[in-house]
Amino acid sequence: MTLNEKTILMHELIGLKVEVVNSSNAANIGICGTVIDETKNTIKIKTSKGIKTIPKEGNEFIFILPNEMKIKIKGERLKKRPEERLKIKVKKW
Repeated sequence: MTLNEKTILMHELIGLKVEVVNSSNAANIGICGTVIDETKNTIKIKTSKGIKTIPKEGNEFIFILPNEMKIKIKGERLKKRPEERLKIKVKKW
């Protein structure tokens, strides 16, 4: 399955570049780096200043795919374990 805006919810996020573009916590806005781990409720991002753990809920992320395509996703849509997201059906954006 090709990684694109319709299938990203069903793919592994580890290794993708990411930026927090909107957040209920203003300190999280602008954090960017590479996803190094993911749990049901958080994403760990390796930044130039160290590793940051960002909650999925209350944040909006832009993921940069290997083909440089940018995809904006609300964290609430990601709030499942990675293995559980594989089972979901993608609704229209």
